[in-house]
Formats: sequence, structure tokens, C-alpha cells
Amino acid sequence: MNERMAPPAAAASAVNIREIVSPGGVKAWLVEDYAVPIVSLELAFRGGATQDPKGRGGATNILSGLLDEGAGDLDSQAFHRALDEKAIEIGFHADSDKVGGRMRTLSKHLDRAGALLALALNAPRFDEEPFERVREQMKAHLRHESNDPGTLAWRGFRARVFAGHAYANPPDGAPETIDALERADMGRLHQRLMGRDQLYVGVVGAIDAERAGRLLDEAFSHLPAKAALDPIGPAPFLGLGAEEVIDLDVPQTTIRFGRPGPSRQDENYAAGFVLAHILGGGTGLSSRLFREVREKRGLAYTAFAGLATQDHANYLTGGTTTKNERARESLDVIRGEILDMANNAVTQEELEKGKRYLIGSYPLRFDTSSKIAGQLVQMQLDGYGREWLVERNERIRAVTMADAKRAAQAMFGDGALSVVMVGRPVG
Repeated sequence: MNERMAPPAAAASAVNIREIVSPGGVKAWLVEDYAVPIVSLELAFRGGATQDPKGRGGATNILSGLLDEGAGDLDSQAFHRALDEKAIEIGFHADSDKVGGRMRTLSKHLDRAGALLALALNAPRFDEEPFERVREQMKAHLRHESNDPGTLAWRGFRARVFAGHAYANPPDGAPETIDALERADMGRLHQRLMGRDQLYVGVVGAIDAERAGRLLDEAFSHLPAKAALDPIGPAPFLGLGAEEVIDLDVPQTTIRFGRPGPSRQDENYAAGFVLAHILGGGTGLSSRLFREVREKRGLAYTAFAGLATQDHANYLTGGTTTKNERARESLDVIRGEILDMANNAVTQEELEKGKRYLIGSYPLRFDTSSKIAGQLVQMQLDGYGREWLVERNERIRAVTMADAKRAAQAMFGDGALSVVMVGRPVG
């Protein structure tokens, strides 16, 4: 077992991360914690729904739903009985950028849990009955959401600002693309996506590096060495300064807005992250949008904003829901706050409060073994090293008023937004 300790800075953090490499060459980040006899494993394969075959949107989402529906010599019912017998949790999910999964088990059942995880990843069955069942469940989900204003607004927003890019396609597909899927698509997609070169793993709990190495080899070493991903280019952010209304006969209008934002590598990212929180993040109770939209004017129950950083796009996004007759007013208030931040940045008090919240709330992401494992994987996907546990708060703490002003001008610019509204806004 090859093992590299985290740098000294990480020792001051809440968790001590080690990078390990199994005898078979599988890399992972490990946190040993023997407070409770539980092992949590989180995994992700980069790729996700952007890799859906043409005309078969939702394929990756359905694939993730089938991985625990029978594998090896166990059909769907037998696989779930095996999980239930030992109280083992195994599940998978997908979004635009990745296929993710998790395993959670008592340490005394780790051997069985590892064997079942290995079956799910290496020998999924994709039997006819679960394939049809999961497909029908997805179609029912899509029918349910077909008149949901929030879903329509989000789908419309992404279709507008990422037109022509894979991000414009909803990860869960559409009824017609789901109908076009065949069982054979699942096997082909499984082989394309699940290569070890796109794999990221976090292991947390009552397990040492040697045992973790055996688990990694059992679960992952027999997967293809390389994934066969289609190249996905950057997603330009489109439609600034324009609005689209999706007509829906409801008494309220749901608004989604956005504009380009900084990448994690941008010099303005840390300051931009704080500014986005001040604009509309956190619990919302102290954000500018909450204060101006709800508290001062009573236009909506809430309003939010935040930075989205995906593999191929970085943008500021937000929204609110309000009465049709007050939708334009609400949008004007939102635009006004964004333009004010572009021109005047924030006050010193706002900056310090925002920094304190972001630093103080960070440990809440690490209060269970499952959360820690998830954060380990996300840090790897984001391109950070293990020192990020300390460096993240240091970067936020170091943001100055000069940084905030520079970032505000770069991020908010002329205040122009790309807007989608679902409902019947008046005016």
C-alpha cells in the first residue's frame, strides 16, 4: 500500500486526510475515524449526463438507477435482500457532470458490503423488469414536473443560456428520449463511463489504509482503465439582457436569472464567492435580496442567488417566486441590487458578516462520516488538494474591500441578466 500523508497545514483541520493508493493502483482519500464502527465510501465518475447518447437524454440518470437493481448472480430482489440483511446502504445518482455513488455499512459487515458494491459496479444485470420499472418511474417523474413552475423555470433557463451545448439538455431527459432508450444502451454507457481514469473516491470511518486498499481493489480494479468520454467543450453563457416568458396559468411567476461568473481558478473567485453570499446566499435572512425583496417590500417569500461552478461553465444564478402582478417589480429590485453591487460593491460590515458566516458554517459539511466522504470526493472533482480544508477559509478570511470591489466589477459588470419567467407576469 502506497500512502502519502496530508501536508502539515491540514493537520489543523477537523479531519486528517491521507491519500492512499491500493496495491492495484486505485487512488482514494482516506479519513480514519473509530468513534463509531461505521465505514462510508463515496465515489464519482466524471462524465455524467453530458455523455447521454444523442436522442437518448436521461440515459445516464436511468443507468445510475439500475446499478443497484441486480448484479452478478443476484436479481433485483435478491440484491436488495442482501443489502437489508446486513443493513448496508448502496445507492447511485447522476447529474450533468458525473455519476456518483455511496456505500455505508457497519464495519463488521464491510466484507459483504464491499462484495455487493463490486458486483453493482462491475456486473450490473440491467434485467428487463427493473429497466422497464425505472424507466416508467422516470417518465412518471417527468409528467409530475411538467407543470411545476420551478422545474420549468430551471429547464428553460438552462436551455436558454446554454443553447447548443450539452448543458442545455436536462439530465433526466424527456418522455420521448426516455422511450427511445433500450436495455443495450445501458451496457454500452456503463462501459463508456466507468473508467478508472475518471474515478474519485473518499473513504471515511473505522477502517485503516491496508483494509481500505483491499476494498478499493475489490470494487474498482477490474473496471476499464480508461473511460471513453465524448469531448465536451466550454459552455458559453448566452442571452444576457434578454427575457423569456414561459406561459403557465398560475397565480405566481417563478423567476430564474443569471450571468457569467468566475471559475475556481479566477483570481476573483474567493471574493466573488463572498459577494454572491451577500447578494442572496446562506439562510437568506441577511442577504440583500431577502432584505430588499421580502422584508422591505413584501414581494416574495424568499429570493436567492449563488455561484454555480460546473465542469464546463461558471455562472451566477438566482431566483424568486412572486405574484404575477409584482413579478416585474421584483425583477427590477433584483437588477437594482446587482447593479448597485457592481458600482459600489458592499459595505465593510456586509463583507465581514459574510466572511464570518462562510467560515463558521463550513464545519457543518463535515459532521457525519457520509458528509465527510462526500466532501473528499467533491474536493477532488473541484481540483483541490487536501490542504483545501485549511486553505479555503484562509482565502475567504483574506478577502479585502479592494478585492470585493474588483470582483464586483468583474462579476456583475453592467448588471445585465439572462432571465426566464414561468407564469403570467403583468406588464
